[in-house]
Amino acid sequence: MNSPKLSDTPDDKPLRSYRHLSEGEVPAVIGARRADPATEHDFTPRKIVYDWFFNSAISGNLQKNFDRLIVWMIVLNLLALLIEHIPAVHEPYRRWFDAFELFSVALFSVEYLLRLYTAPEDPHFSAARSPRLTYVRNPFALVDLLAILPFFLQAVLPVDLRALRVLRMLRILKLFRLLVPAWHEFMALNQGRSFRQRMHALIFPSEYGGKLHGYFDVFIAAWVVISVISVILESVHSVSYLLHLELIILDIIAVAIFTLEYCARIYCCVEDPRFTRPLRGRLGQATTIPMLIDLVAILPFFLEALLHHLIDLRFLRIFRLLRLLKLTRYTGATTTLAKVIAREWPVMAASAFIMVLLVILTASLGYLFEHEAQPDKFENIPQSIYWAVITLASVGYGDISPVTPMGRAVTIVLALIGIGIFAIPAALLSSAFSDQLHKERDALKQELFEMLADGKLSAEEAEIINREAKRLHLTAADVEVLIEQARRERELANDLAKFPLHRIAETPAHAVEHYKSLLSEIRQLGLMTDPEKFEEVARQQDRLTASEWALWQQIRGAPGPGVRSDRSA
Repeated sequence: MNSPKLSDTPDDKPLRSYRHLSEGEVPAVIGARRADPATEHDFTPRKIVYDWFFNSAISGNLQKNFDRLIVWMIVLNLLALLIEHIPAVHEPYRRWFDAFELFSVALFSVEYLLRLYTAPEDPHFSAARSPRLTYVRNPFALVDLLAILPFFLQAVLPVDLRALRVLRMLRILKLFRLLVPAWHEFMALNQGRSFRQRMHALIFPSEYGGKLHGYFDVFIAAWVVISVISVILESVHSVSYLLHLELIILDIIAVAIFTLEYCARIYCCVEDPRFTRPLRGRLGQATTIPMLIDLVAILPFFLEALLHHLIDLRFLRIFRLLRLLKLTRYTGATTTLAKVIAREWPVMAASAFIMVLLVILTASLGYLFEHEAQPDKFENIPQSIYWAVITLASVGYGDISPVTPMGRAVTIVLALIGIGIFAIPAALLSSAFSDQLHKERDALKQELFEMLADGKLSAEEAEIINREAKRLHLTAADVEVLIEQARRERELANDLAKFPLHRIAETPAHAVEHYKSLLSEIRQLGLMTDPEKFEEVARQQDRLTASEWALWQQIRGAPGPGVRSDRSA
């Protein structure tokens, strides 16, 4: 088994490989030393286990994947614990729930034992006299133990300990293993800042958010998905009958979370330079598209609760599905699509005009040819428009179809034309969307080009790259390629020898450096060539002027006779 090995990369190396990073990830400090998996014979098994499963300072190990697995198991355990209290759902699948519980306890037990075994390698406990005892008394270790203890007590002691199963709820506290370090990082980044500024850093993207801002976004996105799923399940009669109360409670919790988020965004938005005024700034923030979506996500609940005695507003429940639009805040795809539509709108408008014109024309012809034969289906031109649209779109439901020869002939022509006409907007959007992504990636590469002016990337610059990579859905390999391209372009830009002479002469500083470079090359030439043969050829063939010969002798550091004057030349 290969063990992770600390890298011996020099400190002055500005960039490193990104091939072990996950999608869109950029390290906090580019060029910070990290380890790569390698064989090290003097490593102990305990060190190998720690480096592969728990050492976050090493790239290419299993630490991130193992943490993700634990987090997903915690969430699934909470979900299973809630479902167990619904006999109609739990009883038919009791064996599956028991198998899942057994697997969960086994996984959490392995995690606990591995952490106990590797405690002497953990920097938090290695300095203690008894690292394992110190780990056992750690709050995180106590939570890990309480999460699995009810299962083993129930298996060993001959008493009914089903009441202790509620302690499985403590498994959610295992998430604090991720949240506590993120909280400390957040407080360190926001030291000396006000409460409102910290709230802004937590909710809005900034250099002060750290990992805690990312966890907040994941929390809100998770509740968006949960609330939408609950609305969908509510429409299923069998599920709604069994989980009616649970779905209501779930919706109340979701609305409470989204309402607090909305109020918090309104409260701290004045920290944004665009919305600094207390009243006008908050109104400006409230009228932005994302905030209007947030308002629509919670408004149906309050309208139904306040006005149900005046008017039946149950139809507003379907608008809860619009909460799904809240996810657009966490992806740049919608922004890119909006830019594409705005850029290609003239062409798309022309295409839409042609489609409308064609639809109305063919609907009129269909009404003309089919009205007498099918007065119930081609009753009027608006009804014929429906037939024209589904024919142009090549859908063809079959509920309305022509029966006359002329009507069928029009349908054939219409279907053939529709293949091309309806494909134009789709092709335009596809091509323009791809082109826009290329432009934004080129813009990111240009930013990297500017950032690499000093030969390295700072932590702030790395954070910018991180956000842009996530927005553009770039993998670690894509980021690595862009950084390498920017680095090469920066090196080429700094190589004056690649520039034409008139470009170098435009900048005095470049001209001086180029002059020094030329003198250095002449000195190298003097050291590498045979001086006697050089001077003999220079005199005999009369190739150097007096000033050129004097310069050569000066550079060589030895006086010599001139060959001829500049005037005689």
